Amino acid sequence: MATLVIDENVIKVLPNVKEILSVSKSGESAWARASRINVLHEDDSEESYFMKVSLGHHGLEALKGEYESTAAIYAITPDFCPKPIAWGTFKTDKDSHFYICKFYEFTDGLPASKTFCANLARLHSSHTSPTGRFGFHVVTYNGDLPQDNTWADSWEAFFENGFRHVLNIREARGGPSAELDELLQPFFEKVIPRLLRPLETSGNTIQPSLVHGDLWCGNAAITDEDTEEGIVFDPSSFWGHNEYELGNWRPERNKFTQKYFNAYHSHMPRSAPEDDYEDRNALYAMRFNLNAATLFPSQQVYLDMVMDEMRRLIQKFPDGYTGSSPRADIVAYQHANAMAVRQNADVQQDTGHVGETPALTSTQSQPVSAEIDLS
Repeated sequence: MATLVIDENVIKVLPNVKEILSVSKSGESAWARASRINVLHEDDSEESYFMKVSLGHHGLEALKGEYESTAAIYAITPDFCPKPIAWGTFKTDKDSHFYICKFYEFTDGLPASKTFCANLARLHSSHTSPTGRFGFHVVTYNGDLPQDNTWADSWEAFFENGFRHVLNIREARGGPSAELDELLQPFFEKVIPRLLRPLETSGNTIQPSLVHGDLWCGNAAITDEDTEEGIVFDPSSFWGHNEYELGNWRPERNKFTQKYFNAYHSHMPRSAPEDDYEDRNALYAMRFNLNAATLFPSQQVYLDMVMDEMRRLIQKFPDGYTGSSPRADIVAYQHANAMAVRQNADVQQDTGHVGETPALTSTQSQPVSAEIDLS
């Protein structure tokens, strides 16, 4: 087993270290490398830890996002992900950064659908967004792709922001596509409102669920060979619509078959309106295919998948959303504005100064920035 040198800052964050027994390579990707650290603790117990190392600003932010995502999942379902330990920067190399969690020995294959989907449903059932809104408190990454997790009052607004953000990065990495550009206006003006606005209007509501955010077959594994129970890892989480998670199961390449959908929905019913379920799932799958097109811009097949699905949905919903309800975040703004007007009127009446009542400043026409440095 090849031995690697371990940085002093890594040793500092490992709990109660008596001795580092060994450090060995555990894997590598295009944007990170992994190691296994075997430790002897002060109580003479032995433990193994997983350490991922990435470089540069985006490497640091990605590992921070992975730590915060895993910590959020662990807080709800501690038996469904590795226990996160720490993230930080090497003392000997300020451009190298680390994330550490508990190490697991994996068995090939996906976890058994019954227990896996029960655990995933348990994660999604905890509607404990710290703001009550859709988003996340830090940027999280799919591979080396940063997500726009800016908080939003509606799922429709959050999803649209995130989709536009990835489109911008894809163009920066892969170049413009006139074919794609022709589809974007009807996609944003017709398809997204048609499929997502009914979730939050006409008496329907959805509560933000914590999603893993990149749940494909490469980010789930069996930890008990006898029971085929397993865990999830390498998340890029945010608080969103729980069904978004299943968008990554639609592409056959990700190996989550129909039995996983059925097992999941035995715990979590499809959101209303149920008639839109299949097309919503296709819309969410499109986002994951767009992620792949951005991560691998030389592989045209992923962008073709996005455009084919866009065309299908545009043709299916040429009239877009035909209801009369505005987007849910606009309703929330209007309500807050009305409350502010009433509160100001009450204060002025109490103090005897009745005059012009200021309203809240509208942000609806202003672009929402995730403040992500893409350089």
